[in-house]
Amino acid sequence: MGFTTLTSTAVPLPIENIDTDQIIPARFLKATTREGFGDNLFRDWRYDSNDQPKADFVLNDDTYSGKVLVAGKNFGCGSSREHAAWAIKDFGFAVVVSSFFADIFKGNSLNNGLLPVQVTDTFLNEMLETIESNPEAKITVNLETEKITNESTGKSESFEINAYKKMCLIKGYDDIDYIISGKESIEAFESKRVVF
Repeated sequence: MGFTTLTSTAVPLPIENIDTDQIIPARFLKATTREGFGDNLFRDWRYDSNDQPKADFVLNDDTYSGKVLVAGKNFGCGSSREHAAWAIKDFGFAVVVSSFFADIFKGNSLNNGLLPVQVTDTFLNEMLETIESNPEAKITVNLETEKITNESTGKSESFEINAYKKMCLIKGYDDIDYIISGKESIEAFESKRVVF
């Protein structure tokens, strides 16, 4: 299923330098399929040593919900594990907003249908303030126009995304789907080839 425009409430996580081991701890990397990783998203922040939810962590607070995670600067640093993107997507988020992403995390996100939206520090801080003061505040992300809007303030900001990855997200493709989408053209080309 493709992505064009999303309007949603958001979950604020105003912590800087969130690394991939905090997103999905290494001890949960045993599975090879993408399903089920959301159960352990931010596991050590969400649960105590007795596996009881920590009431003060935002994902355990019913006040906040939505398909947009708004996080602090330098999100996804640390190891290159693709499972971090899997966990965020499997939990139910479609977009992560930050003022800076680690390159490998950004690439892994785009490869797995999770949209990383990079904004300025000022816009990020304003969004966090809006969400924390009004949990019902909506964020609109328009992938086609590459624009994110804080619906409460009316302020918007542009973001950049690789043209190929943008097309894949809009069409709901991964890299294999993209290749398969050109099957007829590939077969037509192959039928005209002269083999010596």
